[in-house]
Order: sequence, then structure tokens, then C-alpha cells
Amino acid sequence: MYKMKKQNIHSIYFLRIFAMLMVILVHVTGAYAYTLPSGTDAYEKYHFINRIIRIEAGIFIVITGMVFFYNYIKRPLTLSVLKNYYIKRVSYILIPYLVWAIIYELCSYWSGATTFNPKEVLVRIATGESYYQLHFIFLIVQFYLILPVFVYIAQKWTFFRKYMWVFGIAVEVGYSLLNTAFQLTTFTIFVDSLATFLLGAWLGVYYQDQQGKAFRKSNVVWMICTFGIGTITVLLSYYMYTARTLDLPDITYKLSNLTFMVVGSYTAFLVAEMLAKKFSQRYMDIVKNIAVYSFGFYLLHPLVLGVVSKIIPIEANMTFHFSIVTRYILVVLLCYIIIWTVHRYTPFANLVFGKLPKKAVFLYERKSSVVNR
Repeated sequence: MYKMKKQNIHSIYFLRIFAMLMVILVHVTGAYAYTLPSGTDAYEKYHFINRIIRIEAGIFIVITGMVFFYNYIKRPLTLSVLKNYYIKRVSYILIPYLVWAIIYELCSYWSGATTFNPKEVLVRIATGESYYQLHFIFLIVQFYLILPVFVYIAQKWTFFRKYMWVFGIAVEVGYSLLNTAFQLTTFTIFVDSLATFLLGAWLGVYYQDQQGKAFRKSNVVWMICTFGIGTITVLLSYYMYTARTLDLPDITYKLSNLTFMVVGSYTAFLVAEMLAKKFSQRYMDIVKNIAVYSFGFYLLHPLVLGVVSKIIPIEANMTFHFSIVTRYILVVLLCYIIIWTVHRYTPFANLVFGKLPKKAVFLYERKSSVVNR
């Protein structure tokens, strides 16, 4: 029986915060697309910012693979282990997803964006299309469903375990080519992000080795490469799909974006490891207390952003930048306060925001020193 208690991966908390803050920034800065005149200098700069921070998608998926392979790679996949695994996934992922899918369906209905059609509602919920951010949760649910299969293969096949990220890249590219040629699916499935998932799985299996690379001088090269590949990916996106002045096969952008996701996510892991080793315990506690709400942030932030957008209008003038920054700060703060309040004062927070600690701590819990006499 698996009894050994492993050390916590503290870099996970930083990765969650990186991804959480970037996904909110993606949606806040997205206002540039319908506010600023296309082709202007400001439009292009916001396009660059909005696209390059989409590395958050890769980081979220890396976290999924990393956490679960780290915890399960040496565990025998018995029926009891699998049963416990799926019960937790249903409780902490699927139920919150359904709750928020229904909330967003109701919001769309009340705002007049959709009409009530039970069949269409069920299809949207089943495919992650009830609101713009829920497709990603739909993708994560797919990974949770098939994750034990990959764990089993990695346990039994050493070569696969050693080169999982290579297999992920090969399968994702192959599937992309086939899907382009034959239109196999019309919605996002897990194979579309298999490279970053298996990169995370590989990091989880070889974490003890990889964490030691956090302070190597070569990490500067990883950072430069990430920015360089990210810039190429953003430019391809702009000139191929926005300006439409560059006519290249879609696979060109796909390969560039895949490389950016893999290299950028690995670089984010190295940066997170550096920070985890530099931060004192007090600051690590604050980081952890924020990071545990990352799933809640992802589910909640579009609703909060919708309200904040009505309070802080945006116009195509010099106030645009101020409005974006103000919106961003308000959304982050309000999301944290709302999630903490639900966590602190209700018994059902786990069903709404996923797995949370038993005790709600607002940023930092001051430890009282008691001397026993």
C-alpha cells in the first residue's frame, strides 16, 4: 500500500497565481478588440499583450498533469484508488462546473442573449459552451477522465514515462494535421493540448530532478526563448488571422503556438521554483492562501468583469489605459473577497468553487505565540 507522504510542491501555488492573473488579464484587455480602431499603434500593442499572456492555458494544463502524476505515479491503480479519485473529481470539479454553467445559462437568458431551449442548453453545458471561459473547464474534465489511463501507461512503459512530453507533441501535431484535413471534431478535445499535459506529467514524475534546475544560468536562455517564440506566435496570429496580410498554412501557427506553450510553461515552472525557494514561510502562506482560490477565480471572474464593466466604461481615448488597469485591479480584488466570503460564511463553498481548505484565511493568519509555563 502507498503510504509515503511526499513533500508539497510549493511552486504549484505560484503557477496557479500566474495562470489565474493572466487569464483575468486576457479577458480584461480583450476590450481593445471592440474599442480601439484596428491597425492603430495602441490596438497592435494591446493585441500583443492579450495574445502573449495566453500562455496561461498551457500553465493550467501543466498544473493538472504535474499534480496528479506526482501523486499517483507510484500508486497502484486499484479499484478503491480509482473510486476515490473519480469521487473527488466529481465533487471538486464537475459539480462546480455544472453550478456555474447553469448560472451563466441563466444570466444569458435574463440578458436576452439566448432563449430557453432545453436541448440547446444541455448541448452547451455538455460541450463547455455556456460561457466563454467554461470550454477550458470542459477540457480539464476530459483530462481528469482519461488521466488514470496515462498514469497506467507511464507505470508500465519506461520509455513512455521518460519521454512523455515528446509523445505529447507528436500526437498533438499528428491530430492537428488529421483534424485539419478531415474535420474529425468541431469542438476542443484533450488531444489539442496533450503536449502541455504530458509535459506536466513528466515534471510530476521527475520533479525531484527538475526542481534542482531552478537556479541554473541557462534559465535566462529559457526566458529569452519563451519571449522570442511568444513574439513570433503573436505576430503570426495578428498577420494571419487579424490583419490577414500573411497567407500561411494553419499548421504554421499551430506549431509556433505549441512550441510557445511547451517552452513557456516549462520556463514558468522554473521561475515558480525560484520564487518558492526564495520566499519566506510567511510570504509562502500568503501565496498559498491566494492560490487555493485560483479555480474559483476562473469560474467567477467573467461575472464580476461584467458588473465592473458597467461601472467603469471604456472609451477609445487616453482614459482607455486607466480604465483597463482599474477594471483589472477591481476584478481581482472583488473575486478574492467574494470567494473568501463564501468560503468563510457558507458550508457549501466546495460545491461552488472547488476544493478549498477547511479554514478560510484572508491572506495571512497571524500566529499567536503562547508560552507554556
